[in-house]
Formats: sequence, structure tokens, C-alpha cells
Amino acid sequence: MPADPTRAIPASGAAPTTPPGGCTCAKLRRLSRRVTAVYDRSLAAAGLRVTQYSMLSVMQREGGADGLPLTVLADRLDMDRTTLTRNLKPLIAQGWVALAPSPADTRVRLARVTADGAAAWQAARPHWKRAQLEVNRTLGDTTVAGLHAWLDQVTPLFRPAPADSG
Repeated sequence: MPADPTRAIPASGAAPTTPPGGCTCAKLRRLSRRVTAVYDRSLAAAGLRVTQYSMLSVMQREGGADGLPLTVLADRLDMDRTTLTRNLKPLIAQGWVALAPSPADTRVRLARVTADGAAAWQAARPHWKRAQLEVNRTLGDTTVAGLHAWLDQVTPLFRPAPADSG
């Protein structure tokens, strides 16, 4: 993707004096693996990984009794449908998530949290909170708040552009 200076968002007020070195993707993935490990260690006590906890959280928050269409769930998680389906399989096998056709359009599949899934999510919340507090302590609350704001600002820049309908 070519650089678009109108979309550039500086990380700080000062312009860099030299171009950044190293691979940004490798650095982000390295940090992501380390932070993920913090959450996974804590959530292991509840039998969940952070990816599973995140999926249950989105479905709990946005799905309601009917659930969410898989395309909407994938969009909310910034995940492609194939990865979403693969990540849902263990939750379905545990009986924590159920898939059903939409009453409005049987071609659309809805994912919803079952009663057992809601209980598992509720039991995992204190473990997630413990991991979140560890990250906050490690980085500092102000840094984490700034990181969240920055991530919310830049993540949309990397979403694929909608296909041209012309």
C-alpha cells in the first residue's frame, strides 16, 4: 500500500529525523505474542484463550438472544471468515457457542453464546481483568489509554477498501 501523506497519523508531536528502521510488522507481532501470552496465562485457569474470550465478549455484548451473523462477527473482530470459523470450532465443541440459520434469511448463519458459554465467559472475566491489570501495571495507565486511542485511530487505515461496484 503506497504511503498517503493525508492519511499519516504521527505517533508523537515531533517529526522523526531519520526513517524508522526494522520491520514494523515483526515488531508488532513480537509485542502481540508477548501481550497475548499474558492474557492466555491468566485465562488458562478458565479454560479459554484470549482469542476465544474476545469472541465470546463480542457475542455477549452485541449478539443478543438471536446472535450475530458470522460476517458481522468477523468484521467486529477484524478477522476473515475462514479464521473466524476455525476459531469458533472449539467454542462450538465445548457447547459455548451455537450456530443457527437466520430466521430472516436461511443463507445467513448466526453465532450466539449459549447459557454454558455465558457462564464460562462470566467465570473467565476475573482472569481477564487480572491480565488487563498486569498490562496496565507494566505499561502504565496513561500509556495504555494512549495506546488504545492510537490503535482505534490507525486500525481503520489498514482495512481493505470496499470493492468497486462499478
